[in-house]
Amino acid sequence: MIDRLSVTNFKAFGFAEIPLAPYTLLSGLNSSGKSTVLQAFALLRQSYEALHEEDGGFLLNGDLVELGVGQDVLHEDYIRLDDSEPRIRLALRYQGAEYSWSVRYEREADLLRVDDGCDRSGSALPPPLSGTGFQYLRADRISPAVSYPRSHEIAVRRGFLGSRGEHTVNYLRHFQDEPVRDEHLRHPQARSSRLLDQAEAWMQEICPGVNLQAEAIEGTDSVRLSFRFGTAGLSASNRYRPTNVGFGLTYVLPVVVACLTARPGGLLLIENPEAHLHPRGQIGMATLTCAAAAAGAQVVVETHSDHMLNGVRLAVKERRLSTGDVLVHYFRRNVGEIEMASPTVGPDGMVSHWPEGFFDEWERSLDRLLD
Repeated sequence: MIDRLSVTNFKAFGFAEIPLAPYTLLSGLNSSGKSTVLQAFALLRQSYEALHEEDGGFLLNGDLVELGVGQDVLHEDYIRLDDSEPRIRLALRYQGAEYSWSVRYEREADLLRVDDGCDRSGSALPPPLSGTGFQYLRADRISPAVSYPRSHEIAVRRGFLGSRGEHTVNYLRHFQDEPVRDEHLRHPQARSSRLLDQAEAWMQEICPGVNLQAEAIEGTDSVRLSFRFGTAGLSASNRYRPTNVGFGLTYVLPVVVACLTARPGGLLLIENPEAHLHPRGQIGMATLTCAAAAAGAQVVVETHSDHMLNGVRLAVKERRLSTGDVLVHYFRRNVGEIEMASPTVGPDGMVSHWPEGFFDEWERSLDRLLD
C-alpha cells in the first residue's frame, strides 16, 4: 500500500505530506487541493514511460490529465529547494521504500525534465501505479451518448476504463460473464456472481429495477449501452438509449465497474463518485467504494458529499472496514496556504472532531431555520 504522498511546488501545494490508508477520503471547499492529490498520482502514471527515458520527465498532457505547461503547475509561492531554478517534486512511500521524482521548471514546456541523478529504472514507479490494477476516474466522466469507443487494447488487454470512463461499456460487454469473486463486492440481491448481474444489482441501489445491456455495433469500432426498467416479461419496459435516461446512471456506471473489478494491490482514484445521485445512491456508492477497499484495493475518493462520509462511517461501525483502514482529510485555504485537518473515524462510526467548514452546512442551516 502507498502510505504517503509528498508534494512540493505542485499546483495548490507549496509543500504537503498526505498520509494514505486503504481507504482515504478527501474533502474540502472548491479549489482547496483535493484534485491536486489525485492529479499527482495520475501525472506519475501518465509519465510512466517518459520518467525513465534519457531526456524524459513529467508528461503534463496525456490520456489521464491535461495540466497545461510549466507555469500552470508550479505553485505560485514556490519553495526554492536550493539556489538554482524552481523544482517540482513528488514522492511516495510504498511498503517502507521511498520513491521520489524531481523535475526542472520550464515555463512554457509540457514535458518537465527529470533532474540529473533521478532514478530512471524500470522500477521507478511502485506496482500500484505501474500495474494493471490502476483506475483513475475524473469528475468529467462520460455523459449519455448513443455509442462509446470499442478498443480491445485499452479495455480488454489493459483492463483500463479510461479516465472519463469512456471504455467502461466495452469492458462490460467483453467481461460481462466473468465472476465477481470477492465476497465483499458481491451484492446480496444480485441474480448471480456475473459481472453484469453484479453491476445491475449495484445500479439498482440508484434506480430500482434498472437493467443493463452492453453490445457491439456491428461493422463499427463502437459499442452501445441500453437500459430497461422493471422485471423480465410483460412488466418490463422497452430498452432506452442513455440519452433518454437520467444523467446519473451513465455517469456512475464507471465507478460501479471499477469497484467490482478492483483487485488486491490495485489503486482506485475516484473523483466525486456521488455526483448526480440521490442521497440513497450516494450511500450506495460509499458502500461499494468501501467494499473495494475491503477486497484489498487501495481507494482514494474525492467528495463533496456528507452522505459519502456517512457511508464510510457506517462501514467502520459495521466492521466492514477498521478504523485503521480509513483516513479522512479536510483541506481549506488560509491566507493563500492550504491547511489539512484529519479527523478520525472511531469504531462506533463517530468522528473525532469537526473542523470549521467540514460538512457542517446542514447544522448551520438548521440553526438559521430554528432561530
